[in-house]
Amino acid sequence: MKILAIDTATSHLSVALLDGDAVLAHTHEEAALSHARLLIRAVDRVLASGGLTLANLHGLAVSIGPGSFTGLRVGLSTMLGFRTVTGLPLAAVPTLEALAWNVRRPAIAVCPVIHARAGEVYWARYRWDADGQLHCVQPECVGPLERLAEALEGPTLMVGEGWERHRDAVRRLLGSRNEEIVDAPLHAMAVSAVSVGLVGRRLLERGENAPIGLAPRYVQRAEAELNWERRTAGSVPEPLRWTRRQDAARARRAQGSRRRAG
Repeated sequence: MKILAIDTATSHLSVALLDGDAVLAHTHEEAALSHARLLIRAVDRVLASGGLTLANLHGLAVSIGPGSFTGLRVGLSTMLGFRTVTGLPLAAVPTLEALAWNVRRPAIAVCPVIHARAGEVYWARYRWDADGQLHCVQPECVGPLERLAEALEGPTLMVGEGWERHRDAVRRLLGSRNEEIVDAPLHAMAVSAVSVGLVGRRLLERGENAPIGLAPRYVQRAEAELNWERRTAGSVPEPLRWTRRQDAARARRAQGSRRRAG
């Protein structure tokens, strides 16, 4: 199965052309805020390098987040346009899952991390089994570094540009648990369209074609919670702020349950 895969979820741009698990062509470059300007040219280069056109493909795969809001919209709109023109099926690949595919080690948990806004991060936790299947241990989350540190349990392999950026701060928060945390190789830290394509091919083989109204995965905390943090920033110690956030979240859930029961 020949697949064109792209990732625009971070400040980098990645495009890959795969035939099964074989990489026919791949490009990876710094894009900053220029995904819209660079993406089509990168796709043209990769197709030319692989000696193929869109008409020769069997499917498309795109990273759908979480990540850069602007980058995700550019990547998804481009691939939806390609699907409209070609009629090819499109696989929607969670960005953190694609990052986990960069490091396949069954003996240790994998935690991909992507930088979010306001010093927060996106993360999830996965584990590879002995048969080469990836299992989600903790679904996608977003929050401050303190919450990421609390979520890490046991030996864990950390991967992603968010981990590179915040590694020292999180390690300080971990204290004695720091010894259980292992850095992924440097070459595996960036989201790769190759991994997006590998996950995408498996989705397409299962018949999973993205719906027409597909939107990026914006994993966000409620704006009300963020506004509360802004109002109390500096006046309440961080551990207490986090405890209060947990209390507020529990109160909202309880209120919702009472409404449904009524």
